[in-house]
Amino acid sequence: MQRVPFHLVEFSPWPLTASLGALFITAGTASWMHGFRPTLVLVGLLVVILTSVVWWRDVIREGMFQGFHTAKVATGLRQGMILFILSEVCFFGAFFWGFFHSAMGPAVELGSTWPPVGVVGLDTFSVPLLNTVVLLSSGVSVTWAHHSLLAQDKSGVVWGLVVTVILGAYFTYLQVNEYLSAFFTISDGVYGSCFYVATGFHGLHVLIGSTFLLVCLVRAIYDGFSDSHHVGLESAAWYWHFVDVVWLFLFTFIYWWAGTGA
Repeated sequence: MQRVPFHLVEFSPWPLTASLGALFITAGTASWMHGFRPTLVLVGLLVVILTSVVWWRDVIREGMFQGFHTAKVATGLRQGMILFILSEVCFFGAFFWGFFHSAMGPAVELGSTWPPVGVVGLDTFSVPLLNTVVLLSSGVSVTWAHHSLLAQDKSGVVWGLVVTVILGAYFTYLQVNEYLSAFFTISDGVYGSCFYVATGFHGLHVLIGSTFLLVCLVRAIYDGFSDSHHVGLESAAWYWHFVDVVWLFLFTFIYWWAGTGA
């Protein structure tokens, strides 16, 4: 019998396999850039995906079927998610620091202007503006799903998550097309590096958030949440709102502000 409100987890191999997968991806990407085949990258991605599936399965089982996620555990999970989002703020803060360092004092080698001489930026009020509307709309729909859950409206939860996942997938589709039609690449100096690293990592976060919400959608369909026990959906909604806010900064500064020739 458990005598404390905390969940004392069992030994698990998943942290080790996740670390190995991340190592394979990192080492494989470095070797790929030096002319080797991307085999190690693909192996790492497969390991990370499989680990995520089984680890997520275990966490859902612990909370939904075994009852280990007490109120105290749920509070700890929320605090952990808040700290994780704060670490993500620092992560993107580094990219914005690098961007402003170059944009607010462009060197002579860049033509003393931003964007640099010879680089044609993207039209701010075409695909980037549409993506802004799409992502902000998805923030509304995920809030709809959250509040529907609090009101014990299963239909509202399901449809809110369906709309959010579709909008997230549409955002990814638009961004891929934007990359394919851009007039510059990541190798075009500091401008290309700042643009693709910042927007690319944001796109990766959209993919992760969409997957997170898709798992929540499946759980909602099978009554995996209640109005008093829904840490998973709450964390997914927080993460998605964070992705929305980061995009607003990207759109304002990297697309619009930098596109005016600042």
